[in-house]
Formats: sequence, structure tokens, C-alpha cells
Amino acid sequence: MEKRARYVVVYDIPDDRRRNRVAKWLEGYGVRVQYSVFECNLEEAQFRRLWQGLGKRIQAEEDSIRAYRLCPVCAAWVQTLGPALPVAEVPEVYVV
Repeated sequence: MEKRARYVVVYDIPDDRRRNRVAKWLEGYGVRVQYSVFECNLEEAQFRRLWQGLGKRIQAEEDSIRAYRLCPVCAAWVQTLGPALPVAEVPEVYVV
């Protein structure tokens, strides 16, 4: 079984239609923690599918998407101020 990692995906997309398509695609892979920020716990193959799908939904000349892979220590160290959704958890045990 492939290990999962936490990815933080952020975007800046000026077009409403493309922005909505990107957000809907990301909702299938992770949790929205801010308006244009998602946290995703994914295996490498899942991340590749996510990233390819994002590439099909944007215009590279106008839109910007970034993904950050967090190491396990960094993923465990997340702090928030104000009302915030719970941080997407990285499970320690997987049931198959």
C-alpha cells in the first residue's frame, strides 16, 4: 500500500466559471479550509490524477495553481486563528 501525504493546494483564478470548476474538482480530493485553499491526503497516484485534472480546467496564461507537499512533521504542525474548519487528518491506520 502506498503511503499518503498531505498536500496543500491553492489557486488564484480570475474567471468565475473556471474557478468553480477547479473548486469542484478539488472537492473530490480534499477539504476546503479557506476560500481558495484545499488540504488533501493523497497517495502519489491520486495526486497525479488531481494535478492532471486541474491542468485541463485552467488557462495557464491567466490562472495560477500551486501545490505544496508537507512532510509528516510539518503536516502535524498546523495552527489556526479564528473560526476554521478542522485540519484534514492524516490517518495513522488504514483499513482495506
